[in-house]
Order: sequence, then C-alpha cells, then structure tokens
Amino acid sequence: MSQYFQVGDHVLWNPATAVARLFAATAQTLADIVDKPSGIGPEGADEYQIDVRAFTAFTDELVRRYARSNHTVMRALMEGFVVTALALADRAGADVPAARGLDTADVRALAEHARRIERTMPR
Repeated sequence: MSQYFQVGDHVLWNPATAVARLFAATAQTLADIVDKPSGIGPEGADEYQIDVRAFTAFTDELVRRYARSNHTVMRALMEGFVVTALALADRAGADVPAARGLDTADVRALAEHARRIERTMPR
C-alpha cells in the first residue's frame, strides 16, 4: 500500500503508507513550530495534494530555522524532514531561496543530502 504526494495530477512521490503518514504528521508538527502552513493538504483517497507556493515558503522557513539553530537535537529531528522536503520542492520545480542563499556548510550539506535522497524516492 502506498500514498501519493502530488501537485494536481503530477506525482512527486509515492512512498509506503507508513512513510507518507510520518512525513505528513511531521509536517504538521513543524508547521505548528514555525507558525506557517505546510502546504500539504489532508490525505484523501490515498493522496496528499501539495500547494507548491505554501510548501516552498514552509520549506524555506525550515531551512532558515535549521541554519540558525544551535540545538543539536532540534537539528537532528528536523534534518530528515527538511532533506525530504527539499527533494520534493525540487521535483515540483520550486526554488527554495534559503537552500541556495544561505551559503553555509550545514545548508550545503542539506542540499547535497536532498539530491542523494531524491534519487531513492519512488514516483
């Protein structure tokens, strides 16, 4: 069983149901923390619609928050989600300004990890 993350009819990612639910629930938790909507719609008929504009703004804020944080555990908890979100944003053709504008080793590492993980994400 799997779920779809998509923009309209364009499938960005088709993970297993448990992975999809974990990603969506983590998005909601992080949205509450940064006080910004995630852009990921509620699950319906095995799919999550993504509002690219909102999702990009959300992902941008998460990258900025990650880069500013000196809290090791917070960064560790955020990292997997942020990397996956960057990969999805790339698949959606979105530009996440903080991913290219914050030229730090940590942000470059996130972007590189996103490129590697994107190749493993089923469509």
